[in-house]
Amino acid sequence: MHDRTFEHHRGFTVPAAFAAAHSTVDGVDWQAWIAALPELATDFLDRWRLRLDGPPAHGQVSLVLPVVRADGTPAALKLQPVTEEHATEPVGLRVWNGNGVVRLLDHDVESGTMLLERLDAARSLSSVADDMAATQILAELLARLVAVPAPAGLRTLADIAAAMLDEVPRALPALADPADRALLRTWASAVRELLPEPGDRLLHWDLHFDNVLATLPGSDRGPWLAIDPKPLAGDPGFDLWPALDNRWDDVVASGNVAAAVRRRFDLLTEVVGIDRERAVGWTLGRLLQNALWDVEDGETALPPAQVAIAEALLAR
Repeated sequence: MHDRTFEHHRGFTVPAAFAAAHSTVDGVDWQAWIAALPELATDFLDRWRLRLDGPPAHGQVSLVLPVVRADGTPAALKLQPVTEEHATEPVGLRVWNGNGVVRLLDHDVESGTMLLERLDAARSLSSVADDMAATQILAELLARLVAVPAPAGLRTLADIAAAMLDEVPRALPALADPADRALLRTWASAVRELLPEPGDRLLHWDLHFDNVLATLPGSDRGPWLAIDPKPLAGDPGFDLWPALDNRWDDVVASGNVAAAVRRRFDLLTEVVGIDRERAVGWTLGRLLQNALWDVEDGETALPPAQVAIAEALLAR
């Protein structure tokens, strides 16, 4: 029987913007999952003896409830559909064990629900005005994350890169500009060259400024921690692109896009301690992945920011 000590969490409602975000997510019936979400939240608030401690926050496919545990410890209840993309998040969090990343406190395999340490959701790394200072912080976290060998059973960059190369011939005719087609071929060539050595590090796969949050006041966990990984086994160079593309308006405002991209890239590779040429190649691989996703969504041109990043790195 549930303990009703935390009865006041009844009345939880799903934010309308979050509920309306999708129709399906990786094969999940989004509206059916949303309809079941209040009951799911209530179940875990009861099961883990949690009380709500503020309004919910959400990303694209996950809802995060600030909560307090029975012992008074602040935490965050993360609810998201069980998909291939999200199923490995707790695996990575367990392996990292809080080293540079949010700590996993509890996890339900069947529903994918996680209980995480509470961070300051209102203060991401995007709040750091100095672009290079923010990039330095991100790079230091990335260095800690990719120092860890990937556990068995994760998706691998080897498989993902091979599948990307298989898709290139079908994607090329969709690009209207011959220059875009030539660039896509260049990116594919870089991946093909690196494919025999895909790497074995534990990658975050989505480390940008908004996926780095400040710790709570009084925390002894360091000022910043990464959140929301999509764990992947591979070469650390494949993890650099989000930090290059991040806060793109700042890059444009610098007045020299290529130089700004290279400053970020040089800082990242130096702090993480990886070979620059391999990092260029795997970053082009990340651009290839993005382009293939865009083509699948009906796009017929490469995004200017992606082209600018490629040109900046290829001109080094």
